[in-house]
Amino acid sequence: MKTKFIISLIAIGSLFPINSIGQTLPSGQSIANKTHARNEGISLSRKLTMELKDKRGKIRIRETTSIRKYFGEEKRLAIFYLTPKSVMGTAFLTYDYPDASLDDDQWLYMPALRKTRRISAANRGDYFLGTDLTYEDIKLETRINREDYNYKTIGKELIDGHECFVIEGIPKSNEIAKELGYSKAKLWVDVTIWMLRKADNWDVAGNYLKTIEITDIKKVQGIWTYHKIYVKNHKTNHETTFHIDDVDYQTKISDDAFTKEALVNGI
Repeated sequence: MKTKFIISLIAIGSLFPINSIGQTLPSGQSIANKTHARNEGISLSRKLTMELKDKRGKIRIRETTSIRKYFGEEKRLAIFYLTPKSVMGTAFLTYDYPDASLDDDQWLYMPALRKTRRISAANRGDYFLGTDLTYEDIKLETRINREDYNYKTIGKELIDGHECFVIEGIPKSNEIAKELGYSKAKLWVDVTIWMLRKADNWDVAGNYLKTIEITDIKKVQGIWTYHKIYVKNHKTNHETTFHIDDVDYQTKISDDAFTKEALVNGI
């Protein structure tokens, strides 16, 4: 009987981790799920400025308009490049389906080629247009991938004075790791607003790859909103900073803005 009792305690502990002072922590999977349950409004428009800095310190600026809208549980996101002239007219569109059995649809329009290219699931770990975020990172924003990782909660830590759950994610298979470009992720999620505040990633060879920091988080029209994302690639010493301004959750956005035709014609 004593042996069965001990085994039961071990089983419970694997489902509900306990920290160093005896507090029960939520599972990593439940934390990932809660980042998706957070209120993000129905629609969103914003100005997104990308600052790209190479290892020599040279800085390039990209200015875009980004829009997002929920169609039920399906999320659609579009980014339209405004400047500089060399990338003006470039546009990206993603359909994030709630059904995990379906691959999300992503398209990239390149005006120089006059062609819209579909981004396959096998390419979602590719870097997005010279930045240090992947196509998958861009799609998720400050949410956590729910389907592709096995998670465990490893504790609590403060990030910029905010208490966060710390979880570790390992891709469920080598094939998924290759698609994502990551073999491991360490994630810090705010315990109050369920938003990602920091992430460390390791490449498929197990090398420390990059750090993502989400800051300047404040309410806009009643919704918690991030205004800055900083990414450092530790292998290339390349850095990307995303500055978010002119955030608006209230202006209605036409469904037609989230089509392949809109990628070509703009909004």
